[in-house]
Amino acid sequence: MARSDTAVSFSGTDGRRDEMHSAIDQWLDDLVEATESARASEAFQEWLDVQSRFHDYSARNTMLIQQQCPEARKVAGYRTWQEEFDRHVKEGESAIWIWAPIVTTRCPECENAPSYHADSDCEYDETPPEEWDEGLVGFRPVPVFDVSQTEGEPLPELEYAATGDAGDLVERLTDAAHQLGASVEIVPEAAWEHGDANGICSEPRQAGEKPVIEVRDRENRADLARTIVHEYAHAQLHVGVDDETERAKREVEAEAVAYVVTRYVGLDPSGSAFYLASWAGDDAGVIRERLDRISRTAETIIEPLGT
Repeated sequence: MARSDTAVSFSGTDGRRDEMHSAIDQWLDDLVEATESARASEAFQEWLDVQSRFHDYSARNTMLIQQQCPEARKVAGYRTWQEEFDRHVKEGESAIWIWAPIVTTRCPECENAPSYHADSDCEYDETPPEEWDEGLVGFRPVPVFDVSQTEGEPLPELEYAATGDAGDLVERLTDAAHQLGASVEIVPEAAWEHGDANGICSEPRQAGEKPVIEVRDRENRADLARTIVHEYAHAQLHVGVDDETERAKREVEAEAVAYVVTRYVGLDPSGSAFYLASWAGDDAGVIRERLDRISRTAETIIEPLGT
């Protein structure tokens, strides 16, 4: 993917807006191509394989995990860590307890397992227990452990970070908060309370208030700037949007905006291709579907940055 190593300038020309549209369209074309390549890459396929071996948990299990281990990000059972990931639970670690479903043959009438059915008042006798179908009969507590409680072979990670010399870009972006209708706080690593997320955009609590953007501070100022832009995009595009089915598309939009803006200022945002590949499922066309929204939002954020 061709990239510029220096900031782009559109000022001082009569056709500034047309030039911006043309450049952004080309950059998004590049991003679509890079995302498709990332999705086909060996690294992405390895990452997908690992993700497929982690179970999705119910809301109540997620709550149990968060209450017992707020920093947890990937949990699995003791033997699963050993046999599927070649990792081992560290000595002295305390288990995180969740509910696991009990699935066995059950009575079609009372839906109890054969042993409980025999002790119940249920009189169902149309078919013998050995012919009953399997189904959920209850839950039992089981221990799981977070990846931070284990050691061994590393899990594959996708590198999303932007790189390059950010100069004073972080300061310029935070200075633009008022103009962009948001407030921005850079939170020290030690005080960060949002797990693996690099940034969040909280909706206004009351009418007239601004969205609140928080980003986790870190040494990579280029990627810190990318995160701020990503959250600005959420503030511009997604405040008040409650449809969870849109979540992946909203992330694609925000990261595509971040790609355009960071490329405009001369940084290397190529890690966005892996980011979008992990969010966009099988449909890279989601980037193109939202092209106008992405372009308009990128222009809005570029405007107060100047040249």
